[in-house]
Amino acid sequence: MLMDLAALSGLDARDATRLRVLQCIRSQEEISRTDIAQALDSSPATVTSACGALLEAGLIREVERAPSGAVQRGRPRVMLQINGAAFLLAGIKIARHAFLVVIVDFKGDEIGTYALPLAESRMQADALVRRVRTALDAACDHLGVDVAQIAGIALGMPGFINGQTGFMHWSSSVIERNVDFVPLFQVHLPCPTFLDNDANLVAKAEHLFGAGRGLRNFLVVTVEHGVGMGIVLDGKLYRGERGCGAELGHSKVHIDGAVCQCGQRGCLEAYVGDYAMVRDASTGRQTDAPTSIAEILAMARAGDALAHQVLERASEILGVALANLVNLFDPEHIVLARSRPELDPPYPDIMLDALRRNTVQVDAPLPGLTVRNLDKSMWAKGAAAHGIEMLSILKVRERGAVDAA
Repeated sequence: MLMDLAALSGLDARDATRLRVLQCIRSQEEISRTDIAQALDSSPATVTSACGALLEAGLIREVERAPSGAVQRGRPRVMLQINGAAFLLAGIKIARHAFLVVIVDFKGDEIGTYALPLAESRMQADALVRRVRTALDAACDHLGVDVAQIAGIALGMPGFINGQTGFMHWSSSVIERNVDFVPLFQVHLPCPTFLDNDANLVAKAEHLFGAGRGLRNFLVVTVEHGVGMGIVLDGKLYRGERGCGAELGHSKVHIDGAVCQCGQRGCLEAYVGDYAMVRDASTGRQTDAPTSIAEILAMARAGDALAHQVLERASEILGVALANLVNLFDPEHIVLARSRPELDPPYPDIMLDALRRNTVQVDAPLPGLTVRNLDKSMWAKGAAAHGIEMLSILKVRERGAVDAA
């Protein structure tokens, strides 16, 4: 699991060690104290002390395994696992038309999912947090879970968001700008709640469950209503100084170009985001204007020249944007995750050709590229992964405070 170094800065050396041990255990199905010490290059006494505190806190548990081999002799080997029953968490994706909730245990195993439809795509911050509570209560009721069992909530939302502080500079889901969500969470929600940019959370999910498993340097580009990006460098999520980094959708591709939903002109998502393509494919039409990417595709198949032009231009521009990322980061892999129908030929080839033509040519293959239609649950799973990470930090801090008292 990705662990943000900024989160570690508030821990003393003892608690930081406990957290590293917890993360080491989480990275394995089960592991011995000896193997943890080797993996962390730490002393056996230090690891034993950390494991003792984590066991007392209920975050991990011991299991006995018989010695391997044909002759079963000797004492059983004591292995350590994450205690999934310790806590339940909720990961919530804030989308335009629904809140998708996934409930997981502390190990990350899914209990179930629930979607709460939304009548409006933008709302006041206070109303949004109240709606989050409604979604949480409905999900728990649907899944037969007592809301009091939920120990942490993590929200994924589009926009410029500082994932360490819960401060939102701007989001397409919220009417106001510059909102500190922490006081609202404390008023309306029953447990610690964490907020982050949704594309960052998809990067976490890809690192845990998807194409980023085992990789140290990779990028996730999300394309839906807008365009987002998650950056993993040296195994860690990169956020930027203000927590607002990786906003690929608002990089400029045309000076004084099309209007973006952020209010500026010429942004990438003003050409490749769902709303932009629907807008451009509707230009000049008095009737039968498309309302979705699926309708634009159907019109292009039927020979509509404007629909074809919009798809062709979006594919070209997206390919150039991906090439710029290769030139900037030289990643191991790029995941292009789309919440839209799969594009027909020739549009994927147009994108790939633009990627190849605009990448600096060296005597090495291009990074791997995974193109996937993004399952909405992936967003919520990423939020849940963030919640597990942040709740782990809180529980380790709490244990440290108990020991110091």
